[in-house]
Amino acid sequence: MPDPFRLAGPLLRRLDPETAHGIALRALELGLAGRARRRERPSLALRRFGLDFPNPLGLAAGFDKDARAPGRALELGFGFVEVGTVTPLPQAGNPRPRMFRLPEEGAAINRLGFNNAGAERMARRLARRRPAGVLGVNIGMNATAGDAPADYRAAFARLATLADYVTVNVSSPNTPGLRDLQAPDNLRPVLGALAREREVLALGGGPPLILKLSPDMADGDAVLAATLAADEGFDGLAISNTTVERPDALAGAARREVGGLSGRPLFRRSTGMLRAVFRAQGGRLPLIGVGGVDSAGAAYEKIKAGASLVQFYTALIYRGPRLVTAMLDGLERRLAEDGFESVEQAVGVEA
Repeated sequence: MPDPFRLAGPLLRRLDPETAHGIALRALELGLAGRARRRERPSLALRRFGLDFPNPLGLAAGFDKDARAPGRALELGFGFVEVGTVTPLPQAGNPRPRMFRLPEEGAAINRLGFNNAGAERMARRLARRRPAGVLGVNIGMNATAGDAPADYRAAFARLATLADYVTVNVSSPNTPGLRDLQAPDNLRPVLGALAREREVLALGGGPPLILKLSPDMADGDAVLAATLAADEGFDGLAISNTTVERPDALAGAARREVGGLSGRPLFRRSTGMLRAVFRAQGGRLPLIGVGGVDSAGAAYEKIKAGASLVQFYTALIYRGPRLVTAMLDGLERRLAEDGFESVEQAVGVEA
């Protein structure tokens, strides 16, 4: 079957990035992005957080903020899809323009500011059309929230029964004050509120709770946050979100734009932080590796550094949806070449 991205990709990249993103998401909704051939990949299957993943590759939060097409995204070959970030109330986010491409670097900068239609709208959509596959929901607080724990608790309460897991985003650089929540005295009340809400909802051991951290934290602070998460009953960590740092060698006209940098320049920092947390906590919490993944080799390096699961999004802007299948094929080859029968055996071998 011809690859629609070979024609559409260059055309989309002539448009404003946010306009192009809207068109790409609509095309996915309509089933125009294609579908991967279904086949079993036993060496890539694994179980984490009490969930069975057919493979470790996931679509990162940010692409589908309002859960418009998670089922279609799963059809591309992903082992799981994470939607959001969603806030309790709808919000418009920051003024446009707020998305910028750095094609020379395989990177992007965004300062979207949690633009989304709100938790109620997402909940209604998921109640009508829940995809068959592992679905994560990424939650945040509204920019005008006066009580951060209450805001996170409200979003969780509305969406918890519709998600296979919930990621708590306290690490986006685009909501003023949000990353201050990563400080221990601020983080503990948020984590505790969510753990208690899970008990109130009588959900037993689920849905699993994942904490997403910033790559701009010191490794020691990330380890402390991981310890707090484990102590509060969280089930895993996602490392990492976008960065406000700008490497000296960063190229591209948009490199000085304010916002979170994603894509290839983030890979080394996010992977180093992942490795440090895995090594320090001895595998106590499973890790999701995010940041700069654009190939099977990059995904495999995250896994060997300690990631059980790997997410990406920015690479799809430049490589298109067939990247998913190419990465799955590449992961299978690398595991076989290294003598591993399962991706489980590769997790953390180079931590």
